[in-house]
Amino acid sequence: MRFPSLFAGCCLAALGAVLPIRAQTVDVDSGQAALFQELGRGINLGNALEAPKEGAWGVTLQERYFDAIAKAGFTTIRVPIRWSAHAAAAAPYAIDPDFLARVDWVVEQATAHHLHAILDFHDYDELFTDPAANSARFIGLWQAVADHYKDAPPTILFELCNEPHGKLDAATWNALIVQTLAAIRPTNPDRWIVVGPVQWNSVGGLKDLALPESDRRLIVTVHDYDPMTFTHQGASWVPGADKWLGNRWTGTPEEREAMEKGLDEGAAWAQLHARPLFLGEFGSFGQAAKMEDRVAWTSSMARAAEALSLPWAYWEFCAGFGAYDPKTDTWRQPLLDALIPPAL
Repeated sequence: MRFPSLFAGCCLAALGAVLPIRAQTVDVDSGQAALFQELGRGINLGNALEAPKEGAWGVTLQERYFDAIAKAGFTTIRVPIRWSAHAAAAAPYAIDPDFLARVDWVVEQATAHHLHAILDFHDYDELFTDPAANSARFIGLWQAVADHYKDAPPTILFELCNEPHGKLDAATWNALIVQTLAAIRPTNPDRWIVVGPVQWNSVGGLKDLALPESDRRLIVTVHDYDPMTFTHQGASWVPGADKWLGNRWTGTPEEREAMEKGLDEGAAWAQLHARPLFLGEFGSFGQAAKMEDRVAWTSSMARAAEALSLPWAYWEFCAGFGAYDPKTDTWRQPLLDALIPPAL
């Protein structure tokens, strides 16, 4: 597939300069600031291409969605993709051409609407339960994806694996990162690749993340849904979430301090290791939480990330956490304003 060159290359400034930020808790270098300028504010196209089949979880991507996202002021989309559900089980792990064409369409839409797109390998559950049996397929799938998108513009990024956890422990994941990068780099030597730690991409998992020092085209990602007792109240897939119904988040000093502490720890790790950091997911489930509390939490998280020059991507566009209502084809304006304040 050939791609139009609508963008200049994503280029981070050299590391080193210090920017003034919240109470000088950590230093933010010019490379991190440049990353924020490149990726900026993003949104996840969740529950679509990572579903067993697109539409099975209530979301089928539409061209008008990309237009709405771009016009709202977002500059990045993160695209969760379950490559493993659409490929052969045996080497060379051929990807279903119809599914690949659908991802191509997403890439084309993103490029046409001047959006960066992060192609995220999502929900490879078999890898988390049996890494030894699935690592070769994981690497092979990435080799195929990398070859297919080798001529894509630099605004297309790869994300190796969403939320590694389970039996994919830190040592196994660190080794698999090296092997997978070795499969991708021959065809994509300069492409930015997003990679996160174990423990579901949590800040706490960063301490165990080891990246190859020679590869400086890596962006580290973390996810932040704290406190889960607020953001996931009533979520059917989380055991015990019904007990959290009615929990509030109003932005008290104590709540904000706890929120900022996690992001500060992530930014400090990134500064120490000279790696750019990206907040790849944050959001609140809309079934039970009060909208006013969701707005307060969302605004606080976005502004706290921006104070650290962290680009971010909200989870997600138009499903259970959604900032957009697909039934009316309109934004849920309070959430949109929390993400992108009208004055900014």
